[in-house]
Amino acid sequence: QLQLVESGGGLVQPGGSLRLSCAASGFTLDMNHCCGWFRQAPGKEREGVSSINSNGGSTKYADSVKGRFTISRDNAKNMVYLQMNSLKPEDTATYYCACRRGPGVTLVPALYDYWGQGTQVTVSS
Repeated sequence: QLQLVESGGGLVQPGGSLRLSCAASGFTLDMNHCCGWFRQAPGKEREGVSSINSNGGSTKYADSVKGRFTISRDNAKNMVYLQMNSLKPEDTATYYCACRRGPGVTLVPALYDYWGQGTQVTVSS
């Protein structure tokens, strides 16, 4: 059974940091899969945050998180990560991990094949 499971969300003060993790099971993260992180706040559409290609050599970020968030992956461990620094209240959302069959980075949710259930990130003082 193909599955993505996110962890690492929580409540953090503005300016703080969190590291999200995504564990893949039922398939192998390899040269055939690009992965990404997305988020959805209440009443808003799901938006792409970051994407990383199959070998980790290419990444893409939404303008709103550039310079603050870093995506990475460890294919040997079947894991994808999102390091989030300098968090702002507007980063509050449910964060989803997703992967797609194909090597290229993209922030378009419809192009992804596998999705996790999400982890809540709340930035508040």
